[in-house]
Amino acid sequence: MSAPLMTRSICIPVTKKGSHVFEIAGYSAYKCMDSDYFINSGTFSVGGHNWYIRFQPNVVFVNAGVDGAVQHCISVHLVLHSKGAKVRASCDLSLVDKSTGSPWLVLRTPEPREFKYGDTSMYFPKSAFMDHAMLEASPAYLRDDRLVIQCDVTVIKDPRLFTNKFVGEHEPPPSNIAEHIGTLLETGVGADVTFAVEGETFAAHKVILAARSPVLMAELFGPMKEARMKHLTVEDMHPDVFRAMLHFIYTDDLPNTDEIWRDHENKMIQHLLVAANRYDVDRLKSICQGILCDRLDVENVGATLVLAYHYNCPRLRKLCIRLITDPKFMEALKETAGYRDLKTNYPDVLADLFEVKTSNLHTK
Repeated sequence: MSAPLMTRSICIPVTKKGSHVFEIAGYSAYKCMDSDYFINSGTFSVGGHNWYIRFQPNVVFVNAGVDGAVQHCISVHLVLHSKGAKVRASCDLSLVDKSTGSPWLVLRTPEPREFKYGDTSMYFPKSAFMDHAMLEASPAYLRDDRLVIQCDVTVIKDPRLFTNKFVGEHEPPPSNIAEHIGTLLETGVGADVTFAVEGETFAAHKVILAARSPVLMAELFGPMKEARMKHLTVEDMHPDVFRAMLHFIYTDDLPNTDEIWRDHENKMIQHLLVAANRYDVDRLKSICQGILCDRLDVENVGATLVLAYHYNCPRLRKLCIRLITDPKFMEALKETAGYRDLKTNYPDVLADLFEVKTSNLHTK
């Protein structure tokens, strides 16, 4: 007698996560505004819905104690901006330490809640974010009259339902091919070419490099003399940059190092973009552009614009120009060393920038 057929259903929650950073310049100009005054961030998308951050610089609370003391606070809310939508979501609201780039969690929704478009339920939480005295005593979070707010949003989507015909039906594990190929780089097993970079030697595999880079394909298997060589020298590149590029070539991912993710001057990412452009590793170049776009601010936009011009990064160039040609942003930019360097050393870039601005004015 055959065993009875048994089925199984699995309900798997589906979440979409995203973050938005909102920088407020000139905090002191806003802190004495009326209690109902607010500033909205740009709109951003998480989970297929549009959101923005609302910042109120001077919310007044009266303590319920005997003294009835008045407390002046900043208040920060997440707002759903998709009309007619009902979305279950949670959010973390943090201040970003300007010296380290690390967020410090201030408020968190205790559990997911339903957001709707409209005044009745558009905010969470309805409370003070931080009082003025505490904020102004924290130089890490209020530096050069600027503060940076980070909002991490988690949207809870409809769950996925899977049905298996047989209990114990085999499900293959997730792909780990990148891990296995990355091990070849770590161990050097089967390596057939070495690269000398400023005194450091890197062992690699010609066929993997050629598959990932058209430039290396030509160097290692084309008519160039390097194709007959087993030891190559790389000029004008730091070993850490070459190491990170090799890691990406083998694993299709950036290494998880402080030099990349806590590099607040963006030097490593900039050098990686240059290396990706040099070896025609398009996906790495695109990822570096995306990181630089996310990290743009008034201090680094000048240097980033020069990089975008020299290495053909249209997406990055377009965003830099959009920021610089904003009148409010330009006023702050003129006071930075990056802008002075742009005027002194890259007048051609600056001239092109103002041609774009003039052209935009004529088309309006």
